[in-house]
Amino acid sequence: MTLDNLIGLGLEAIRPDVGAIRKLLSAAARNRHDASITQLSNETRFDTAYKAVMQIANAALQAEGFRISTNKPGHHQLMIQSLPLTLGISRDVMICLDALRKQRNIADYSGDLVTDAAVLTCLEQAEALWLVANDWLRLKHPQLL
Repeated sequence: MTLDNLIGLGLEAIRPDVGAIRKLLSAAARNRHDASITQLSNETRFDTAYKAVMQIANAALQAEGFRISTNKPGHHQLMIQSLPLTLGISRDVMICLDALRKQRNIADYSGDLVTDAAVLTCLEQAEALWLVANDWLRLKHPQLL
């Protein structure tokens, strides 16, 4: 499977926009920071760390010349599933990120509380993905940094 195979099935081909990608990366940095503020609720911290993951995934897609179609269901899942094709993350990491996506949906749509462990996992995954993305950008798209 390649990203090209997903055009029309959730992805659109685009010309990478350096300004838009940098904005996403800046937003991800802010959200990673905000998620570490322990005075916030677990739900807010989790949601903010998860948002950073999505912004990193979106920036990687855009750097490769693709945009997610947000008007189709499953766009968060598709962004996570694209990470092995963009940043080269492992299947195990992708499965962990998808479990976080499911946890976010449960918290958002049922009002369930988010555990300390879930917050810690989401923060760790956002931080790890940030490091991977920055290394990848330095090697593959240095003009974006």
